[in-house]
Amino acid sequence: MAHIADTLKDKGNVAFRNGEYLEAEDLYTQAIQKYSRNPLIFTNRANSRLKLQKWDAAVNDCLKSIDLTASGQNHKAFYFLAQAQLALNHPHEALSSALTAYDQVRFPSPSTRTSPKDLETFSAFVLKCKKAKFAVRDRERLRRQGDLRAELEETLERAKKVELDHVTRSLDAMRLGNVEAKEQSEEISATYDGKRAELRKVFELADPTHHKPREVPDHLVDMVAHFQSSPTHRKSADRILDYVRAHARSRDHQNGPFVRASDDL
Repeated sequence: MAHIADTLKDKGNVAFRNGEYLEAEDLYTQAIQKYSRNPLIFTNRANSRLKLQKWDAAVNDCLKSIDLTASGQNHKAFYFLAQAQLALNHPHEALSSALTAYDQVRFPSPSTRTSPKDLETFSAFVLKCKKAKFAVRDRERLRRQGDLRAELEETLERAKKVELDHVTRSLDAMRLGNVEAKEQSEEISATYDGKRAELRKVFELADPTHHKPREVPDHLVDMVAHFQSSPTHRKSADRILDYVRAHARSRDHQNGPFVRASDDL
């Protein structure tokens, strides 16, 4: 049955490359029904479900793929898992998964296949997760202080989730195509990002002492991605990573918890 599953997986790959994500998902599901011990099929179905915005189903596929991987090296599954977790507004879990994917690409096993772009792509996503996690922490900090801005930001987040969920349901019901759903989701996210930025600007102008933006130093992660993209620069990248960790510890000391030791790049 394994060879039939491989044939169905290959057909699913063709459908995915052609942008037929529902068809790809169905073919991967058929492949799994024939043989359910191949982690790659679950990883591929997770990727198609990400395109279909089926976040919970993508999480389940990634976890199954990771569970089936005897070597523990499954950077794509951890990367897709992080994407789904972030879409579900779980930045803490997403960062943990993204860091695992990053570390596995940075130190791959001999049998692991990686591309030259993987380090740059994964480190950029780690940064995205760090920013999302930091934003949640900042809102929690403000909420503990009884801050109105935190309450308003949470209201915006809930409204954003309602609209994104509506797009996902419309996609599931085939009232929207993949491209239209993607465009609507991006437009919704951009709209609410703009509203949140305007809200923060208002509070910053009204009370700059308590509402000054606290940003993640993303240039540090960008430097790591740049140096890691070239094998000749790996030693320099390691030194930069040490600097990133030292910088994070310094911020911990000055501004309170920011990046735990377990969150290091």
